[in-house]
Amino acid sequence: MIQSKEDYLFFLEADRLGRGRWYWNRNWHWYYGFTNETWAFQRLLRKVEYHKNCRRSVLGGCSNKLLSYRFMHLSTRLGFTIPPNVFGPGLCLLHRGTIVVSDLARVGENCAVRQCVTIGVGSRDEGMKAPQIGINVFIGPGAVLIGDIRIADGIAIGANSVVNRSFLEEGTTIAGVPARKVSNKGSEDLFDRGTELARDRAKAMHSNT
Repeated sequence: MIQSKEDYLFFLEADRLGRGRWYWNRNWHWYYGFTNETWAFQRLLRKVEYHKNCRRSVLGGCSNKLLSYRFMHLSTRLGFTIPPNVFGPGLCLLHRGTIVVSDLARVGENCAVRQCVTIGVGSRDEGMKAPQIGINVFIGPGAVLIGDIRIADGIAIGANSVVNRSFLEEGTTIAGVPARKVSNKGSEDLFDRGTELARDRAKAMHSNT
């Protein structure tokens, strides 16, 4: 969760690098970034989180209302229902299309979410709880994760899978309806780890000063 200006800048950088090589070069990043609505959404999401968590003055409240309106408008246009303070840094959203996420869900750093994904609460009988997802998780197109479940680090979730129970073995692939383990290979080669790249770059810059 963003708790400071430094956190805000780190989340932005990790998200940028997590989106792939188009965003590694800052010159191309700014050109491509301003023509890409999903990246505009991610930047706005982080700004909303920063203002919501860190700027609670009267002036901050006015800014929050304006940002909330812009955020709602862009969310509707892209088909996203993604509340603030759910995803850790390194989030990767590459495609517009329906994505629905419960505000009770919690997702660790470096998560790649493809289109038509649902991360939702279970039934009233189960206590209306939502998935808790680890770091470095890839969620394929059309996947549904629902209820009081836990997803371990490094898991890849196949397209159109329905995940309604916990998977606690790290670095595996799950798929199917209902989902089951199908491979010992996880998400390692499926997308860039934005937080790792951001920390490596910060360390390199620090060592050169």
